[in-house]
Amino acid sequence: MKRLFDIIFAIFGIVILSPLFIIIILWIAVSSGLPAFYKQIRVGKNNRNFRLLKFRTMYRNAEKQGLLTTGTRDKRITPEGKFLRKYKLDELPQLFNILAGEMSFVGPRPEVRRYVDLYTPEQLKVLEVKPGLTDYASLAYFNENEILENKSNPEEAYIHEIMPEKLTLNLQYIQERSFLNDLKIIGKTLAKIF
Repeated sequence: MKRLFDIIFAIFGIVILSPLFIIIILWIAVSSGLPAFYKQIRVGKNNRNFRLLKFRTMYRNAEKQGLLTTGTRDKRITPEGKFLRKYKLDELPQLFNILAGEMSFVGPRPEVRRYVDLYTPEQLKVLEVKPGLTDYASLAYFNENEILENKSNPEEAYIHEIMPEKLTLNLQYIQERSFLNDLKIIGKTLAKIF
């Protein structure tokens, strides 16, 4: 049921949002050049790497200065990137990850390998399910960038404060997961965005 839902609504989303995709691609291309998409290696189900798709919101080669965004005033973020991040529009290309079966609409957000390597054996259980576009942690940390920009060392704060709390919420999701619960999480996510 979950996979069928993912396929149907990923296709529906891609078709309906295709004009918006074109507008965003053109906006990025005119403002900060191509490519318009950003691919990043993330860790998915069964501890396997996959390429997560996003609209590019930082200047090219920005990842060489660190993987973690240090807040909304991060100088690596492009002007259009600030807007795309604010409304979570940069995440829309992940509909293709969902269609490919690498992600689901709801599930623990996929992390980069560098941070997954810090997980405890208990925390590694989050890799037993497909990562998702949204989950409890996404709702709780909807303003994560704002939280990090107020920290003297954003990466340390992420590793020692935010990441453990997000993983606790991820494990809670796994214990409580159901199709009905997924629909509730999707509804709450859409309410936060709009």
